[in-house]
Amino acid sequence: MKVVELLKTNKNYRNTWFGQIVSEVGDHFNSVAVFSLAVNHEQSGLAVAGVLISRAVPMLFMGPLAGVSLDRFDRKKLMIGSDLVRFIIALLFIPVSQSGELWALFLLSALLMAASPFFTSGRSAILPTIASKEELHTANAVTQTTAWSTVALGAFLGGTSAGAYGYDVAFFWNAASFLISAGFIARLKGDFRAPKAISSHGTARPKPWHDYVGGLKYLRANPLLLGICLISVGWATGGGAAQILFSLFGEKVYNRGPAGIGEIWGAAGIGLVCGGIFANWLGPKLSFNNYKRTISIAYLIHGGSYVAFSLMPHYPSALLLIGVSRAAVAISSVLNLSTMMRNVDNEFRGRVFATMETLTWSTMMISMMAAGIASTHTDPRTIGVVAGVLSSTTAIFWGWANWTGRLPEPVTNQKLENTEQISHGTR
Repeated sequence: MKVVELLKTNKNYRNTWFGQIVSEVGDHFNSVAVFSLAVNHEQSGLAVAGVLISRAVPMLFMGPLAGVSLDRFDRKKLMIGSDLVRFIIALLFIPVSQSGELWALFLLSALLMAASPFFTSGRSAILPTIASKEELHTANAVTQTTAWSTVALGAFLGGTSAGAYGYDVAFFWNAASFLISAGFIARLKGDFRAPKAISSHGTARPKPWHDYVGGLKYLRANPLLLGICLISVGWATGGGAAQILFSLFGEKVYNRGPAGIGEIWGAAGIGLVCGGIFANWLGPKLSFNNYKRTISIAYLIHGGSYVAFSLMPHYPSALLLIGVSRAAVAISSVLNLSTMMRNVDNEFRGRVFATMETLTWSTMMISMMAAGIASTHTDPRTIGVVAGVLSSTTAIFWGWANWTGRLPEPVTNQKLENTEQISHGTR
């Protein structure tokens, strides 16, 4: 399935994609401004750590609630609601930037993150509905590659905007991006309630904890889906630290200042985009068994390349290695999420994707914090080696599970063909 054809013919996906671009670029406007404000306020990395913690904690509590809500109520309406709530919260950053109250910065960061899972997990939950079976892999590849591309674009535009026009302009554009995103999502056509919600709407009493436990039991009963969730969490044990180390390597290891940080992030971004493009081409050509072997190889390449990057004295070679490492991450991510989308029952999509996002994101935050603390008394190269090894162990777990027959191809849970497809928004 060609990308241009998907965007040209599938109106629902096109609107979702446009909303994603605007919203995610706006997210990075906020991140650059918030981290800059925090550092300027405290002149210390502890303020940045405080922002990270304030963003991580809400995910632990709101992720499960978002998952249950997405499987009980209209997913489209929840996504629009998430955008509108974040629009209001984002506007409140403007007076906070003028007052300089650090506690308010932490509070608003927490509130903004608390509303996010209703949109991000909702997007994953509706993607198998707005894309046909033939379109799904390409739609997922485009969605993830776009997310990686907006990291570089949003950070660059956010930094330029904040530097040239001040924090208020960056926060205003972040708020506006949510409003524009809500407008695009509102244009989606079709019924976006899960089958269970449709059949019991208006009669079933809400039982959030019972529903969430039901989602966990469903995940546990499907070994492949559980395995994908676990390796995502395993990757995050080293993957979170890698985010912190980019800055340390640019500033301290290679002594290239802010330019070095930008170059390392740029190389990582190029690798992610190239990996996403390659995964889009590769995915349809793989059998199920070859898919599982590819995942093991990708994690080994990722971890090994990151270890080599951490030890590499030659700067251009280090940039090449970080690009290879990120490309391998992108390949595994696209293939795994496409497999999840094809095999998660519609009525459980919200809970499964929200659980996966919550666990992975929370583990990344812990990894980031650990790397930040370790960096005060440990050489960044050593931390990088540990992070790379931790990520590579994911391949060992996956390979063992596959070799011992613990990752069978799902048979009874594939219901995409029985789900009403509303992929083009005009049918």
